Amino acid sequence: MRRVLLVLLLGLVLPGAARAATPDSTGRLLVTLKPGTPSHAAPRAVAAAARARPSGFSVPQIHLVTVAPRPGESLGALAARLRSDPRVASVAPERRAGLRFQPNDPALVTPETAKDTAPGTFVEWWAARSGFLQAWDISQGAGATVAVIDTGADVAHPELAGQVAALQTFDAARSPAGLDTIGHGTHVASLACAAGNNGIGLAGAGLGCRLLVIKSDFSDSSVAASIVWAVDHRADAINMSFGTAPGATPSPPVVNAIDYAVAHGVVLVAAAADDPIEDQGYPASALQPTGTGPAIDAGKGLSVTAADFQDRRAPFAGRGSQISLAAYGTYAGNDDNGPPGIFGAFTSGPNALDTGALGQGRPCRCRTVFNADPRYAYLQGTSMAAPMVAAAAALVRHLNPDMPATEIVRLLKQTARRPPGTGWNPELGWGILDAGTAVAVARTIDRRPPTSKIRVMPRRTRRTRLTLRWRGSDVLRPGVAESGLAAFELWRGVDGRKPRRLLTTARTSRPVTLRRGHRYAFFTIAVDRAGNREPAPKVADVRMTVRR
Repeated sequence: MRRVLLVLLLGLVLPGAARAATPDSTGRLLVTLKPGTPSHAAPRAVAAAARARPSGFSVPQIHLVTVAPRPGESLGALAARLRSDPRVASVAPERRAGLRFQPNDPALVTPETAKDTAPGTFVEWWAARSGFLQAWDISQGAGATVAVIDTGADVAHPELAGQVAALQTFDAARSPAGLDTIGHGTHVASLACAAGNNGIGLAGAGLGCRLLVIKSDFSDSSVAASIVWAVDHRADAINMSFGTAPGATPSPPVVNAIDYAVAHGVVLVAAAADDPIEDQGYPASALQPTGTGPAIDAGKGLSVTAADFQDRRAPFAGRGSQISLAAYGTYAGNDDNGPPGIFGAFTSGPNALDTGALGQGRPCRCRTVFNADPRYAYLQGTSMAAPMVAAAAALVRHLNPDMPATEIVRLLKQTARRPPGTGWNPELGWGILDAGTAVAVARTIDRRPPTSKIRVMPRRTRRTRLTLRWRGSDVLRPGVAESGLAAFELWRGVDGRKPRRLLTTARTSRPVTLRRGHRYAFFTIAVDRAGNREPAPKVADVRMTVRR
């Protein structure tokens, strides 16, 4: 297939030779059915008509069917038959991504007192630098949910036990999501939602947030299924610390799954490449396509590069117009000064990073003992930066769920820390994550429409002059400022015709003149000072007939 990189968040530093793995093609085809095709029987019917074998993961919510050719048949021959089916919108070969993995210097288990570490630097130094201490003053994350699509997680780890809302696997080998043989997923999950305020280890960026742990084999259909499952299980944000090699056109099913998430208000975050290149591979490039980084409203999510302790782009991290913003993914980047990465949880038993099964036979030597507990490690990479951003997005969305995902994405860019008077730049995008400012601003944004209702009136009357009275309120969202009511629109329909607005007023009553022998319908629409308008009711507040 293509070469793919995946970044680990701990201070994982391996030799430069261990830069990438080369995952194989899955040998399957991604078939997207046309909208309107019945979803219950169509996948089998399409596969049968093309003489294909159902394989991989099919996702009816985005019209995805994944199939494989029969033994001895080529993908091209099967693709040609599928494209001739009028029910098929697109056919593409399926690719498999790999973990973002950043090789570096092998001195990985150095404590915070390592040579040239800045005085006063804490093990979890990034939390204060990213504004999480201020964010936690406003929201401790209770009820917020981050989905982590990764290699699974050691859910028995004391940092994760009690934090997991649900587990799911979209790994073709059916390996359980609660088993992480790589180590990457456990570390990433802990940076997002490690139990905070429990007296042990570290606090995840989301402090009290819950986790949806999703194990993926990183094939396109697995990734698409993972995203949709996370959305359907009420994720506030989805973290994807993986990606394809540069130059890959985003797979249509993955793009469709991304669109499904955005339509449901879920914030998507992906790690940029672990090379100083401008094409980040997807899903990052699907969230922030080429050329869109400088446009603050462009994109479908956040492509995250890694910054170091000096607030520079890490030497190994992606750059360019596909970068949305940065978060901390290393201390020093490519030398042996200071801590060897970002501190986080690690699996109880040996994993592929420990043994060198991932990393061309070179053990990471990243595991460390913290307060007599060896279940921690230092890893570095964009994979470590991304879950910090995902957790910040989840804090914002759970605090203010009336904000659409695109507005949360914009807010995180807008509030990122950068020199005054500057905007986007190709090194750090819109700047370095500032969760405290993002959460503080989010609580001032009123996106919840107000409500109003006209008081009950008689359904039949002979009177031709009445006073309509109504009441309204700007619905309070706990923790979010209320902008207050600004005005009411009074709407009237006559004899079943389309309603028309009579007036806009700040008052709560209005005399109206009626004509005998006609039917009337009245309702109000409240508008608050933030510009939110109450939706028109499906049924008018008042319906009446004026008798002759």
